[in-house]
Amino acid sequence: MLDRYEVNARPQFIEISSISGRAQVLVSGEGTPVVMINGIGTPGAMWAPLMAELEGLQLYVVDLPGYGLTDTQPDFASDMRRNAVLFLEDVLDSLGLDRPPLVANSLGSLWACWLALDRDRVGPMIHIGCPALVLDSSAPFPMRLLSVRPLGRLLTRLQPPSKKQVKQLSKMVKEYPLVPELIDLLVATEQLPAFRQMFLSTVHTLLRLRGTRPEKRLTADQISKIHQPTLIFWGENDPFGSPDIGKAMVESMPDGKLHIVDGGHTPWLNQSKRIGPIARKFLRRHS
Repeated sequence: MLDRYEVNARPQFIEISSISGRAQVLVSGEGTPVVMINGIGTPGAMWAPLMAELEGLQLYVVDLPGYGLTDTQPDFASDMRRNAVLFLEDVLDSLGLDRPPLVANSLGSLWACWLALDRDRVGPMIHIGCPALVLDSSAPFPMRLLSVRPLGRLLTRLQPPSKKQVKQLSKMVKEYPLVPELIDLLVATEQLPAFRQMFLSTVHTLLRLRGTRPEKRLTADQISKIHQPTLIFWGENDPFGSPDIGKAMVESMPDGKLHIVDGGHTPWLNQSKRIGPIARKFLRRHS
């Protein structure tokens, strides 16, 4: 995936006390440090199309616990907000970063917002795609089905990792077709030993059949307390939330701006050349 987009990145493994293991961080470029956090079930290398457009920045691309080559704990999702904040704080400490800019997607955006609310460790933020659980957003029905414990286990057994399954997933999030290298990357990620348990426990913690769990939702009041300059790129066809939710989100923020772009839940995959220059200008201005 990195080779396809001509991204020269080196893996760095750092010790993380909150998971009693190691996290993988892909390090690329030189300049102002920026931390990139991906969404549920996907490894950091999925950022490759956008990494290629962020010249003049030093990128630290984090594999989240269980997704990629970062270790995890079986009960990580049981207290997800606490554990997510501790994990991200440990990552920043290990990298020697105080309040770096964050670029995030979906679950990563939720974690970034939690970190901004619970710790003074976040600089300017860029969210690409609907942040998980923000306001009245939800998740596509097939994903909500997985939140029902017995049904989720059964469905994931009936659809084991495969190229066909990943293509179906990409259609669900409105980002089809995928390049072959990304399909291979996602299949390999889903075959990792900790993936299935981490994915299902996260879905169960955050979602229910009717939608998001209210106690986990990012409310307008919480969003109003995020004072960091924030730039949001929202896919016009994002199945997790319409652009109207993005407009409501920035209206609640002291310093938020919204760009609506073509695409679905991970619009940088096909819109990186449009997103990249705007994101780069924002990061240089506010870092």
